[in-house]
Amino acid sequence: MANYIIIGSDGKEYGPIGEDQLRQWLTDGRLNARSRMKTAGATEWKVLSDFPEFQDVAKTSTPPPLPAAGPTFTPKTSHLAITSLVLGILGLFTCGFTALFGLILGIVALAKVKNSGGKLNGHGLALAGTIVSGLFLLMIPIFAALLLPALAGAKGKAQQINCSNNERQLSLAVKLFSGDNTNHFPPAATWCDAIKTYAGSEKVFKCVSANSERRCDYAYNAKLDGLDESQVNPRTVVFFEADGGWNANGGRELMLSQPRHGRMFVVAFADGSVQFTQEAQLNTLRWDP
Repeated sequence: MANYIIIGSDGKEYGPIGEDQLRQWLTDGRLNARSRMKTAGATEWKVLSDFPEFQDVAKTSTPPPLPAAGPTFTPKTSHLAITSLVLGILGLFTCGFTALFGLILGIVALAKVKNSGGKLNGHGLALAGTIVSGLFLLMIPIFAALLLPALAGAKGKAQQINCSNNERQLSLAVKLFSGDNTNHFPPAATWCDAIKTYAGSEKVFKCVSANSERRCDYAYNAKLDGLDESQVNPRTVVFFEADGGWNANGGRELMLSQPRHGRMFVVAFADGSVQFTQEAQLNTLRWDP
C-alpha cells in the first residue's frame, strides 16, 4: 500500500502516511479535494482530487483550508534564558559577580533555543540576559575603582582606632602601676618593663600601621620619670607614636616625622584620654608636667 506526503495549510510537510490514515483525515475534515500531496518518493505535487484512489471521498470532503495535519505543541520557554536574565540583573547588587554566570547561561540558552527546532522559545530573554550580564562584567573595573578607596579608608580608620586603643590601654597600665607605687609614674628608662604586666599583653605596645619588627612602636614622655601624679598637669603628653623601640623615651623630637594614620598622630595624656592630632597642632601639646 502506497504512502503519501501532504502539505498542510501551514505550509509544512507531513508524512509519509498511509492510505487509511489519509482517508481518516479526509473524513475528519482535515483534508479536502484541493489539498496538495504526492506519493512518497515522487517529485511531482498534485491536488488530492487528482489521485484516482481518493476521488470517491474527495468529492464529499469539505473545501475549507486544511488545518494543521500533524500533532501540535506549544514551545516551552527556556529556563536557562530566564535564569541568565535574572543573574544578569542581580549583577547590579553583587558587583557583577552573578553576571559571569548569567553570561555563560545566556550563551548556552541561545544555542539551545536555536537548535531546538521550535520546541523552545526565549531567544529574546537569553539575548537580554547575555547583554545585561556582559555590561555588568564590563563595569566590574568601575565598581572596583569606586570600592577600593572606600575599603582603604575603612582599613585606615580601623588601624587608627586600634592604635588609639593601644595608647589608652598603656595609659591605664600607667595608672595601675602608679596605684601600686605611691602614685608615682614609672621610670622613663624602663617604662615598658615596668608596666608590661599591667598592660596584659605585649600586643598593646605594637601599632598595626607601623609594620615593624620592633617590640614597641610608642614612646614615653621622659619628663614624667618617677613624678608624683599630683605634680603632673592632666593634659601633659604621656605616650606618642615613635620609632625608638622598647623603652623609648624622650620628647617632641622623638615623634614621627610622618604620621602613620593619614594626617593624624595619636597622642595619650596624663588624664588617660587619647587624641588624634594633626601636625599643625603638635606644637600646642603640653610636654612639661
